[in-house]
Amino acid sequence: MKVRCRSILAALALFAGCYADRLTGNYDSVFEVTNNDDDSAVIDETGRDEETLARNRKRLMELEMEEEPAYHMNAGDQVEIRVYDHPDLGMKTRIGPDGMVGFAFMGQVKLSGQTIAQGAESIREGLAPYVKNPVVSITIIDVQSETATIAGSCARPGVYGVSNSTRLADLYAMAGSSAERLFNGVDVDVADLDHSVLVRKGEVLPVDFRLAIDKGDVLNNVRIRKGDYVFIAQRMEAAVTICGEVKHPHKRLFEPGMGLIETLTAAGWMLETHWKHVIIIRDGLANPKLYKVDVDGILAGKCRNIPLKSGDIIYVPKDNLSEYNVFVRKLLPTAQIVNLLTSRASAFTSN
Repeated sequence: MKVRCRSILAALALFAGCYADRLTGNYDSVFEVTNNDDDSAVIDETGRDEETLARNRKRLMELEMEEEPAYHMNAGDQVEIRVYDHPDLGMKTRIGPDGMVGFAFMGQVKLSGQTIAQGAESIREGLAPYVKNPVVSITIIDVQSETATIAGSCARPGVYGVSNSTRLADLYAMAGSSAERLFNGVDVDVADLDHSVLVRKGEVLPVDFRLAIDKGDVLNNVRIRKGDYVFIAQRMEAAVTICGEVKHPHKRLFEPGMGLIETLTAAGWMLETHWKHVIIIRDGLANPKLYKVDVDGILAGKCRNIPLKSGDIIYVPKDNLSEYNVFVRKLLPTAQIVNLLTSRASAFTSN
């Protein structure tokens, strides 16, 4: 009996030694569990509440009411220049790589970087010494510089020209809608609209792709702007992403039964600079549900391990994080999260 007790004590001591360097030192604190499950490691839940939904709707309304920025001509654009009462001076031409076009009496005229009104005024001023009271108009025939990118699980990913009338559903249609894959002898759509994202100038817009594309909802079917990046997620490759203050950030194939602790271990564990809590982001980046998890509580045996779901993002923030509510509003997107989510399937880790 004594030998057996000693063996058990030795095993416990070994276990404690293995995990001693993984504790952050907060496991003796009082856990403010927000639900009635006393052994839950989730100590806060945020997102997709009424306040968040109202904030997202307000942002979508702002996007819908935004004025179209004045168009500036660029190299590659095809333009038609007309001079009233002087048809012989009219011409159709494409702006050269240097931003210039050749025009009668004036030689090379710079149009790149100018609005249509500014370009017409430049030509009017140049013609004034040769033509009495010239009236000049410029019409854009073909726009090459206003483009947006759509990538991921669409039939024809790439860069497409857009105008102020192009909306998200239009861009998706230009790219051939969902890609297909042979599954059990049948071609099936692989696009996952629920986890797709639209990124504009570093901001993930709170767009519901399913409402935009399947339902034609105007607020969610936002106008596409120059430089927008749309990523169509793939539903055939269930994945879990882990990033932030870990040794090996990566995206791995989801397997039933995956838990938080095993996934952190597979990423080489957390760096010394990590915050005392880990954030699990669930249900996509546009309208996510966030869970603040106490890892030390799990390691100390006070809480159950967190089972993961396909599509989860495990984010380990830095230790200088102060106000959690401020953090939630500023978390998305981070460059690391967006890069991992939009990485190719070849970047997946399966073990």
